Amino acid sequence: MCRLFFSVLFLGFTFFCNAQHFNTDTVGVKTVSDNIYNKPLFGDSLVSSFVIVIKKEVKLHKHATHTEHVVVLDGTGQMTLGDKNFEIKKGDVIFIPKNTTHAVKTTSKQPLKVLSVQSPNFDGKDRLFIE
Repeated sequence: MCRLFFSVLFLGFTFFCNAQHFNTDTVGVKTVSDNIYNKPLFGDSLVSSFVIVIKKEVKLHKHATHTEHVVVLDGTGQMTLGDKNFEIKKGDVIFIPKNTTHAVKTTSKQPLKVLSVQSPNFDGKDRLFIE
């Protein structure tokens, strides 16, 4: 009886919270983009998430009003984060505080694929490129 109660509670919570699921394995597989392919996943006013496929690089930039978590799903790269440079690979998690400059260059033969979770919701307006 207890198990049934918690199952119904979980399903009800999932239904009312509009929980969603997405498999990232096929994102970017057939992309014809020269450099970056960006697949929006989920979001609300507090957060947004994307799968980003990077064939070459993301140029140095910062975000004035939001923070970002990046999870490397596939590939390798050379990351610049503030005044640090380091290698990234599948399984790595990177935290990027707001107003922190960052960039990445793909170093693997296959594109770099990352999950980017940004808070608050990212609308592209606060991306400031650094020359």
